[in-house]
Amino acid sequence: MKRWYLKSKLRWCTLRATHHTITDYYQCMADIFSKPLSETRLMAVDLEMTGLNSQFDQILSIGIVPIYNGLLQLANAKQILVSIDGSVGDSATIHGIVDRQLETAVSAKTAMEWFLKQTQGHVLVAHHAPLDLSFLKAEIHRCYGEPITFIAIDTLLLEKRRLLLRHELIKEGSLRLDACRARYGLPVYAAHDATVDALACGELLLAQMAAIAGQGQLRLIDLVQ
Repeated sequence: MKRWYLKSKLRWCTLRATHHTITDYYQCMADIFSKPLSETRLMAVDLEMTGLNSQFDQILSIGIVPIYNGLLQLANAKQILVSIDGSVGDSATIHGIVDRQLETAVSAKTAMEWFLKQTQGHVLVAHHAPLDLSFLKAEIHRCYGEPITFIAIDTLLLEKRRLLLRHELIKEGSLRLDACRARYGLPVYAAHDATVDALACGELLLAQMAAIAGQGQLRLIDLVQ
């Protein structure tokens, strides 16, 4: 039922889209649910922003790391800086990006074009995906004048489901990216950087997939939100 719903939703979004860039993006996703998970292209994504409100705050950087055949493609990891209106202000204490670093940043429109091109035909992977996706959706709507729908896997939601199935108490902070990684014995990454965080998220997903699947065969529909 969920697979049928998502396929129908994607088909409707394709018919509704008017801008060729967004139409092309959807068309590249047309057969995504027909492929085995092992053949599905995934893209770990992380954003750095000036705040947490997608209606008022702005994207500062986007990091992506492809995952093909269960392997992180580090040679193809990429990051871009995005220019903003005004100053980064006190948010620099969180993400470490300062105004002078944005002097060579690309415009928001160029960043969205780049993002859509890089992620065409991929299922997105993010930790607390609704937050990152809300910023991408808001910016794409501003740039293209129409909404977009993403197919995404949320590693935070996967971990929450796994803990609940094991009847474990979910404590405050236990679903943070570093806390989730620690449960799988994954290394600590000190740098707070969009590409590093995308890598950390991708590693977490692969560990989760191994834990969830056991001896069974995972399907994409088992992972997407």
